[in-house]
Amino acid sequence: MPSATITSNSVGVTGISSLKESLQSNKENHVAPQAPAPAPPLKEITSSLGAKVEALKRELSEDNRERERLKERDKAPSAPLASIQNLQPPETKKFREVDYVGFATLPNQVYRRAVKKGFEFTLMVVGESGLGKSTLINSMFLTDIYSQEYPGPSLRTKKTVQVEQCKVVLKENAVNLTLTVVDTPGFGDSVDNSNCWQPIIDYIESKYEEYLNSESRVLRKQIPDNRVHCCLYFIAPSGHGLKPLDIECMKRLHDKVNIIPVIAKADTLTPDECCHLKKQILNEIAQNKIKIYDFPEMIDEEANKVQKPLRERVPFAVVGANHVFEVEGRKVRGRKYPWGIVEVENMEHCDFIPLRDMLIRTNMSDLKEVTANIHYENYRSRKLGGVHTDGKPAKVSNKNPLAQMEEERREHESKIKKMESEMEQVFEMKVKEKTQKLKDTEVDMHRRHEQMKKGLEQQEVELMEKRAAFEAEVKEWENSNGVTLAELRRKSLESSSKEQVDGKENKKKKKGLF
Repeated sequence: MPSATITSNSVGVTGISSLKESLQSNKENHVAPQAPAPAPPLKEITSSLGAKVEALKRELSEDNRERERLKERDKAPSAPLASIQNLQPPETKKFREVDYVGFATLPNQVYRRAVKKGFEFTLMVVGESGLGKSTLINSMFLTDIYSQEYPGPSLRTKKTVQVEQCKVVLKENAVNLTLTVVDTPGFGDSVDNSNCWQPIIDYIESKYEEYLNSESRVLRKQIPDNRVHCCLYFIAPSGHGLKPLDIECMKRLHDKVNIIPVIAKADTLTPDECCHLKKQILNEIAQNKIKIYDFPEMIDEEANKVQKPLRERVPFAVVGANHVFEVEGRKVRGRKYPWGIVEVENMEHCDFIPLRDMLIRTNMSDLKEVTANIHYENYRSRKLGGVHTDGKPAKVSNKNPLAQMEEERREHESKIKKMESEMEQVFEMKVKEKTQKLKDTEVDMHRRHEQMKKGLEQQEVELMEKRAAFEAEVKEWENSNGVTLAELRRKSLESSSKEQVDGKENKKKKKGLF
């Protein structure tokens, strides 16, 4: 644009000089008539031309300012709109459409595609049973992911270390979020907690393995991201810092997933106890060289000033609640005690708001990027570089690829045979247990049969004795009365038949009277 201005000025000066030369030549070659007309003075001509040049300069400067304004407007990224249908390219004037390319709509294109595709996020919660993990998840996402009809895993499963996931689709302002909550019921509840973190590590690495296999396929479609993006590690509010189990588990997990430490049930601590516990936990984390998720600083200075006090609240002391109460005309989530109500969304009571803002509203995308660019890439490099999970390098082989494949096939067959033998042993053991159980049942039934047989025989003897006594009593009665039971039965039958005959004759006589 400056070059255009210089060119215009040079054209104006050149025009003045040529005009002067033409006037001079006219003076020299002109033959005056008898009554020559007086020529205008040179000063007037120069001043008029100078005014025209100044007007041209002003017009060019206004044109340059207009071009600069359009460039600055095109550089500024447009904010995503609330509705996809309303996304339109920025309007320009008709005489300026030549200067508009259209790449300024790239943010809108990315926004439309992201909203159409939806978002995926996997959240893992690790901690002992009874620390309120399921309640906190319900409070964070304002939904009943775990309810009485579908209780949390800690209430549904046995007290063994297991890994269970629950996948739900949440919708907020036309944005879909596929949330996967991974729980670890039974963690730290056993007497012997040796290697209780191994199922958690296996689950995280299995999701990395699934993603790596999907990337390695020849025909790759849209790959679902089931990798664990964040791990909320719940710490018991004991007031004595981290337990040895917490330290060992966080050491095993810190290079595989983003860890955010959380102090559970903070309403059981006083403010001084909570502050002291936070300092103690941070000191122990630093002493044991445990890497927790570092919340990034914001680019905007004002936003960074707002986020800095929230980052300083790590580890977050939280309280979860499923009940809503009315306090001073407003409804709040909280826990009701005889001395008052602990409000979940009150920063003076707990750190629930900082945790939710830092995890969901500010850094959810960064958590996914750190998982993809750091933790997953570390696993991928170890996997492709032949490094085992424990960090030991695998043996480098110079064998022929076909020979190596044959050796791997033999190893695989040996593993299958070993598994078959183990399964056969288990099957034989189960058969023996079942056979022994059947034998025990048979012995028990035979014993019960003998008992019932003896009881029936004894009952039969008693009945025979009663019958003999009854017959003896009958004989004694017959002897004492001089008549037998058979004679009594015969006489009673004869008397009854005689009564029936007499009754019929009496009826006939009565009929004959009329």
